[in-house]
Amino acid sequence: MALSRVCWARTALWVSTVTPGSYVNRRLQLVRYGLAWGDPRSSKLHLSPKADVKSLISYVVTKTKVINGKYHRFLGRHFPRFYILYTTFMKGLQMLWADAKKARRIKTNMWKHNIKFHQLSYREMEHLRQFRRDVTKCLFLGIISIPPFANYLVFLLMYLFPRQLLIKHFWTAKQQIDFLDIYHALRKQSHPEILCYLEKIIPLISDAGLRWHVTELCTKLQRGTHPAIHDILALRECFSNHPLSMNQLHALQLKALSRAMLLTPYLPSFLLRHRLKAHTTVIHQLDKALAKLGIGQLTAQEVRSVRAGLQYQPHSLVGS
Repeated sequence: MALSRVCWARTALWVSTVTPGSYVNRRLQLVRYGLAWGDPRSSKLHLSPKADVKSLISYVVTKTKVINGKYHRFLGRHFPRFYILYTTFMKGLQMLWADAKKARRIKTNMWKHNIKFHQLSYREMEHLRQFRRDVTKCLFLGIISIPPFANYLVFLLMYLFPRQLLIKHFWTAKQQIDFLDIYHALRKQSHPEILCYLEKIIPLISDAGLRWHVTELCTKLQRGTHPAIHDILALRECFSNHPLSMNQLHALQLKALSRAMLLTPYLPSFLLRHRLKAHTTVIHQLDKALAKLGIGQLTAQEVRSVRAGLQYQPHSLVGS
């Protein structure tokens, strides 16, 4: 009993020497970290669990941002080339995720309001078309990565052949410009072959007027003169019947058209014909949507994309 009285006396003396402000601060810290003695319900300084969780989350987020910033600066200083690849990959994932959410919103809206694909606006139609192609390429990479240790080979192939294996979200700014130029050059290489096949077919056209129009069109193209719209529309009937309709084209002609539309030419003839029909149908629908929107409403990036790789208006005649 005497010993306990001495302990209580020392405790009271210590408490009396501590200033009220420091005691409150110490008590508050103990309460926040769950170290306070006594029943927490009886304490007026007890903080709510929600406030503790929010403060902890904000602290973790702040620290994570600081560490992430230091990590980025470290990579940028010591590994600049790897840092470019790293940032491009992370930004690509964010853009791909944003595209997926936008595509989901468009599909949900189509389902709710019973809207068909050809009834969408130009930008929504183009977004769904491009997102499907991107997903197909990603699925292909996922499938070839399934075998054991194949993912290491896939990473190497993606680094060596980014244009063929990666979608545009994972290209650097320089690669986007260079690859669009390459695609434009590939399209140009196939044009003389298509023109040569067209000249060979001219004698098979039964209508004399159409035969003359096709000859004039080939002459203008060979001279480097861009044909007028009415010159092309005058040949609409010619591409709908024998010998220039899609069902009448030979394998070499189908391959040349596939290369001009940046489609894989290394497929059987019936698959090439099916893909060309589906592709030209989508192109025709995009033509209508773009005419409804107005070319003047396109952004600079959309104009560059159309100019470099999606010049589809002349090819819509094939699907007519």
